[in-house]
Amino acid sequence: MPANASRTRKLAALGAVLALVVALVAIGVAVGKAVEGDRDPAADAPEAAASTGPDEDPAQQKMFDDLARRTSRRTAGDPLAVGKKDAPVVLVEYADYQCSFCGRFTRETQPELIKKYVDAGTLRIEFRNFTVFGADSERAARASWAAGRQGKFWQLHDRLYAKTRKGAALAEDKLVELAEESGVPDLDTFRSDLKSADAERALKKDQDEGYRLGVQSTPSFLINGRPVAGAQPTEVFAQAIEDAAERAHKGGAGAGK
Repeated sequence: MPANASRTRKLAALGAVLALVVALVAIGVAVGKAVEGDRDPAADAPEAAASTGPDEDPAQQKMFDDLARRTSRRTAGDPLAVGKKDAPVVLVEYADYQCSFCGRFTRETQPELIKKYVDAGTLRIEFRNFTVFGADSERAARASWAAGRQGKFWQLHDRLYAKTRKGAALAEDKLVELAEESGVPDLDTFRSDLKSADAERALKKDQDEGYRLGVQSTPSFLINGRPVAGAQPTEVFAQAIEDAAERAHKGGAGAGK
């Protein structure tokens, strides 16, 4: 392929992504407006953090459907996902292991969503390592990926978020201890995978996806392409999931293509 044609295609693809992000901003939907710190992100989020009705302008709905297709991987056997591959609703979470509000979502909201929607086949949750707090976060993200290689991603993920862990609490030896507690069977392989180029590539893939979307902080969520900002109350997620399931039933975004 001529170099000029290749550059043209790359620019066109970039333009499409930028246009999508600009459109999201234009309609007032915030991706990742939760601020990590002492302030609750829900206090600053607009009341309509997620749309509360299944009926939308067709152009707007098309935009969300396109965003869902870009972000919902629906890969069979993905260790960083839970729920049926063809579930009508996919929740994509961008999170950092030093983020206290990400931990709150994991402890308080995610178990309820799994019990009510994942177990019923309505929802699939896909986790993305989107690190915003530096090297310690990146090490923890690579550790979670390494645990996933041995089928223990969610066990280590939940243990990492059982309480807020920062800095030295995420040193390599501490992560190995947590991996052992999480049931990771081969700790030597875990150490090797944690420091591998494959782990770096997996982390970069998730980070690049978030950056393309305009994610700025954690936690940030997409539910069938619709942004939900921050660790909102469980009821906000439940309503967004039920609305998305209704749209999918009517023929909108949903079951895997």
